[in-house]
Amino acid sequence: MVIQDKVATATPIITGPYPTLPYCDKCNLCDKFDPLLPCFCDCQLWSLPGKSSCRASLGGASLSETHSALILQLTANEDCTWTLQRPENKSIRIIFSSFQLDPDGSCESENIRVFDGNSTKGALLGKICSKIDYVPVFESSSNTLTFQIVTDSARIQRTVFIFYYFFSPGTSLPNCGGYLDAFEGAFTSPNYPKPHPELAYCVWHIHVEKDYKIKLNFKEIFLEMDEQCRFDFVAVYDGSSTRSGLLGQVCGRVEPTFESSSDSLTVVLSTDYANSYRGFSASYTSVYAGNVNTTSLTCSSDKMRALISKSYLESFHYNEINLQLNDPTCRPKVSNVVEFSIPFDGCGTIKKVEEHSITYTNIITLTMAPSSDVITRQKHLQIIVKCEMEHNSTVEMMYVTEDDIIQTQNALGKYNTSMALFESNSFEKTILESPYYVDLNQTLFVQVSLHTSDSDLVVFLDTCSASPTSDLAPPNYDLIKNGCNRDETCKVYPLSGHYGRFQFNAFKFLRSLGSVYLQCKVFICDSGDPQSRCHQGCISRRKRDISSYKWKTDAILGPIRLRRDRSASGNSGFQYQIHGDETRSQPFKSLHLFSFMALALNVVIVAAVIVRHFVNQRTDCKYQKLPDY
Repeated sequence: MVIQDKVATATPIITGPYPTLPYCDKCNLCDKFDPLLPCFCDCQLWSLPGKSSCRASLGGASLSETHSALILQLTANEDCTWTLQRPENKSIRIIFSSFQLDPDGSCESENIRVFDGNSTKGALLGKICSKIDYVPVFESSSNTLTFQIVTDSARIQRTVFIFYYFFSPGTSLPNCGGYLDAFEGAFTSPNYPKPHPELAYCVWHIHVEKDYKIKLNFKEIFLEMDEQCRFDFVAVYDGSSTRSGLLGQVCGRVEPTFESSSDSLTVVLSTDYANSYRGFSASYTSVYAGNVNTTSLTCSSDKMRALISKSYLESFHYNEINLQLNDPTCRPKVSNVVEFSIPFDGCGTIKKVEEHSITYTNIITLTMAPSSDVITRQKHLQIIVKCEMEHNSTVEMMYVTEDDIIQTQNALGKYNTSMALFESNSFEKTILESPYYVDLNQTLFVQVSLHTSDSDLVVFLDTCSASPTSDLAPPNYDLIKNGCNRDETCKVYPLSGHYGRFQFNAFKFLRSLGSVYLQCKVFICDSGDPQSRCHQGCISRRKRDISSYKWKTDAILGPIRLRRDRSASGNSGFQYQIHGDETRSQPFKSLHLFSFMALALNVVIVAAVIVRHFVNQRTDCKYQKLPDY
């Protein structure tokens, strides 16, 4: 194995065809001149006396060095280990910005492993092989770090470029990385357009709305030029982390464009200790990932989402500037589509309650002024968007009117509800423990929440039942039925806006573990409708027209487990499932036992009948005296 590294000398020895150029404090490839650098870089071989090259310390020519870059050239069947360390209380960042390992080798037979500490017994920070698709970067938790390279038997040349430096944890550079979640935005390298800082490692995480992709455009990248981008580089990843798929690793002077496959993208800037340039300037925008030919509408628990194709608008010689809602201050987001996000409680949305149905309606219109007060040669386009709340879901309808042409679309959605346990009847602190262990007869406080921006809706608890199994299979026990308490310990709280609340005392099912699952069926009504089901309260007999209510939904909670079963439960999910199977099998075992006893009884009865028959036959035989002759 050969190690190439910078030689630190007071008067550097210059070799090669460019002796008049000043020396660079940088290790580039030997005898390779970088046209962007006004200098020549000299490299020589080194190893510590008395040690093999595989055990050489990589602390640099002296312990005062805070960084180093080197090239490792390896052959077959190598097993080399190095340890980096400094006496100060600093951490180490090591970057494998370029490496060529056996492309046909497995990750088990040929790899680079990095450990936190001064030996291979430390925590494994990560493993590198030819199959990975990212630039590996590792950081130690202290001032020591160890890495080991193992190669297989393939007779090929391997090359690994390593750059490492020591840094103080907790320190950060201004504008070095961050989180970007706007629909579109821009960011630059630190100090741009001035030279970027040395030894910088910046990470930007970009995240946009669901169903959108990200288009990233670099207006400028001006970094140190290198064919393999080993020293200063920008890396772009297709996902939310630096371990996502690598879209590109770039340097020099380029203006690339990248597009993600999802709603997340990660950008990294890594620089070394010399030759700083302007850095980069980038911008991004959201791109709708779906296919919208004309219009599209979806409804959630608190808003409508209307999409209009830009090409569809262009067919009428309109653009997004001409569109507005009932409230013209609510503006759309524009990418390859025009998107209106329309809240149920704003932007001029009209709410209507009739015949046990709630609908939300808004209108998208065109505001272009005609060229004449008398005539127009443009079609009048009006888009009516409407969400109707349906049984455990919502039905969406969109009407597009082009003069007398009407188009309709339908889709499905759901109300967003949840159920949780609380510590007290103040319903302030949620219990997050699962399973939740309780004492028998302990008072439990339950809340069903509706997540919507419509403040005029209320939640009514119609039916809440319990089951010993997560699939809510029989046996079931009703706590609330048709709005009426069915359990003597159950108390239902008055209507409270988006919350349905009740309490009951903990119990367990006979012949089963002390696990209980709850399911509640709720009605969602308009608070201003005195005839709604929510205002009728408890009804012992269900009225026929109740089934026509369209805004109903379910919420499920569990398991709740008795505290005394904690020690016996072990792995709660596994043992609970076994017990559930045993519980369900008990009726079958009883049936088998009953069948066996009945069969045995029948055998005894048949045997008794047969014996009696023979006895009777013998009893019926009479003796007759023979005549005398």
